[in-house]
Amino acid sequence: MDLGVQVEPQFGFSYADVVGICLEAWTLLAALAVDTKKIRIGPMVTSQSYRNPALLAKIAAGVDHMSGGRLEFGVGAGWKEVEYRAYGYEYPDDPTRVTQLAETLEICTRLWTEPRATYRGKHYRIEDALCSPKPMQKPLPIWIGGTKPRVMRIAAKYAQWFNMSNPSDPVEPRIAELNTTLPEACKAVGRDPATLKRSLFIQVLAAPTRREVDEIAGQLGSRRKVSAADWIKSRPGMIVGTPDEVGTRLRAIAAGGIDHANIMFPYKFEVTGVRALRDVARAL
Repeated sequence: MDLGVQVEPQFGFSYADVVGICLEAWTLLAALAVDTKKIRIGPMVTSQSYRNPALLAKIAAGVDHMSGGRLEFGVGAGWKEVEYRAYGYEYPDDPTRVTQLAETLEICTRLWTEPRATYRGKHYRIEDALCSPKPMQKPLPIWIGGTKPRVMRIAAKYAQWFNMSNPSDPVEPRIAELNTTLPEACKAVGRDPATLKRSLFIQVLAAPTRREVDEIAGQLGSRRKVSAADWIKSRPGMIVGTPDEVGTRLRAIAAGGIDHANIMFPYKFEVTGVRALRDVARAL
């Protein structure tokens, strides 16, 4: 199992912060493609609603070239209503957004593989459209994030990876659910489940020593005006501990059939977490 790190630039990170931590979001990905050399980069996940699908396809193809073929193309139906409202995007109902996701993927994959592409969907369309250059990777790895069976079926049709959301929920039940529902989604579209890799969002608080773990938990609890113990208790999906303790949990997750863990560290403790788990990641 390999590890990724989720970084959310809207919390106020500078570009130097993001480069130091490593990753995220389309406005930064083009620059990161040049300034990083080895790590794979990508959005986890971009909302299909925020960019015209053809434009998104061209952006992704360009970033893949700038990175030398290191892009992971993550896309989802979109869910954060408060963000839609804040920036003036229409917020259709859930079934509509999922249909838009499927149409976005149809447009992207056609543009990436066909000399000129035409597609007329219910919500999006292209006509004799050109995407040049094509992505360097063939195929460009597609990640789809979500939790619902219909989204899983879309992933089974188009994607190389499915990333299960709900990181606040306990890990083990999510693994069991994923290992049951994803094969069913693959069966529905005639795909071998072994060819669709599995990923989980996982919240992690990690530090080199137990004393540092407790100190960080105390600081995080104080932000919410609760004790460290109560802060941890309110997050049943979070893995908390030293590198050895977190590594044991991550190895168990890998043994459960998970190919990738997309880790979300507490805000402002990302660098601490990355450094704490550096050796753990090499051993997974």
